[in-house]
Amino acid sequence: MAPLGADTVATAWAALRARAVAPALRAAVWASLAMSSMLLVEAACMNLISLVAVRLLRRRPERRYKWEPMAGAAAGCDVEDPPASTDGREFPRVLVQIPMYNEKEELVELECQDWASKKIDIKYEVRNNRKGYKAGALKKGMEHVYAQQCDFIAIFDADFQPESDFLLKTIPFLVHNPEIALVQARWEFVNYDVCLMTRIQKMSLDYHFKVEQESGSFMHAFFGFNGTAGVWRVSAINQSGGWKDRTTVEDMDLAVRAGLKGWEFLYVGDKRVKSELPSTFKAYRHQQHRWTCGAANLFRKMGWEIATNKGVSIWKKYHLLYSFFFVRRVIAPILTFLLYCVVIPLSAMVPEVTIPVWGLVYIPTAITIMNAIRNPRYALFVSSGVQLPMWLLTSFYELGYFSWQVYVLIYTGG
Repeated sequence: MAPLGADTVATAWAALRARAVAPALRAAVWASLAMSSMLLVEAACMNLISLVAVRLLRRRPERRYKWEPMAGAAAGCDVEDPPASTDGREFPRVLVQIPMYNEKEELVELECQDWASKKIDIKYEVRNNRKGYKAGALKKGMEHVYAQQCDFIAIFDADFQPESDFLLKTIPFLVHNPEIALVQARWEFVNYDVCLMTRIQKMSLDYHFKVEQESGSFMHAFFGFNGTAGVWRVSAINQSGGWKDRTTVEDMDLAVRAGLKGWEFLYVGDKRVKSELPSTFKAYRHQQHRWTCGAANLFRKMGWEIATNKGVSIWKKYHLLYSFFFVRRVIAPILTFLLYCVVIPLSAMVPEVTIPVWGLVYIPTAITIMNAIRNPRYALFVSSGVQLPMWLLTSFYELGYFSWQVYVLIYTGG
C-alpha cells in the first residue's frame, strides 16, 4: 500500500474539519458566548447592588437591623465573670467552637488547661473517629450538655484570630432581631504577601466578601456561610436539621437548609477576623477541591428540594437555583474551562470558525473591570518595583483557577 502524501492528508483533514470539527466548534463558541452573557449580567447585578447599598445608600447593618450594646457591656460588667447579683442575665450564653484536625494534641490540651486555670469555662473534647470530618466534629460538639444550654454558637477555624470584642459586636444583632439566624464577619489575611498565589487569593476572596456576600445579605438576606468567623442561633441550626456530612461543604449545606426555613442572614463587613491563606499549591488545591466538588454535589442533592419548597418566595428560589448555584458554581467554571482551554486553542486550528471580538475581549474585560471597581487598592499590583495591570493578572488567575475546578469535577466524578 502506497504511503499517503502530504496533500492527501491535508485534503482529508480539511474535509473532516469542515464537516465535523467546525460545526461542533461553532456550537461550542455560541454556548460559550451565551454563558459569558449570563456571567456578565450576574456580575453586573451583584456589583450594582453592592455599590448602591454600601456606597450610595449607606445601608449599613446597624441601619437595617436593630443593634444596641449589651446591657452588661454598657454597665462595664466582665463578660466572663459577671457580678453574682445579676446571675449573668446581661449576657446570653454563647458556645465558641474551634474544630481542629492535625494539630498537636498535647499543646492544645495544655492551652486549654491554661485558660481553665484563669476560670474560663473551656472544654477539650476528642472524638475516637473522624466520621463526617468537620461536619461530624461540629455535630458531635452540639451533643454535649453544656452546648445544649447555649443560645448562640460562634465557630472559628484553628487559624482564625478574632478580636476580643467580636461577640460584643455580633451577638446584639441576634439578640435584638429574632429573625436572624447567622451573622457572618469578613476574613482578613495575615499572610497575603507570602507569594503571588496568596496575593491573588486575597483579591478573589476580597471580591467574594465585598460583592457576593454583601449583595446577598442586602438583597435576599441570604448567602453561603463561610464555615468560620460566624455566629449562629442554635435554634436555627436545630430547626434546619443540624450539621450534615453528606457533602464537603457542610457550611453551605446548613445555610441553604436554614434559608429554606425562612431564616435571615446578615453579613457584617466592618467586623474582620484575621486568618491565614493556603501558601502552598498542595494546600490550595485541597481547599479548592473541597469547595468546588462540594458545591456541585450539594446543588445536585438539593436542587429539587429548593424548587419544590413552599416556605420561601419564588424570587428567593430563583436566586438560589439560578444565581447562587447555577451561574456562580456551574456556569462560571465550565465557561472558563471551555472558552480558554478548548474553544480558543481549537479556533486557531480551524479557520472556518471565528470568535466575535465582543465575546473574546469585551465581556471578559468588562467582568474584570467590575471586579476591580470593588477592589480599587489592587487595580495595580506592585511586584519587584514593576506595576502590572490588574486585569491581566486577574485574567490569568481566573483561567487557571476555574480550569482547575472543572478538572477536579471531571476527574473525581464530583
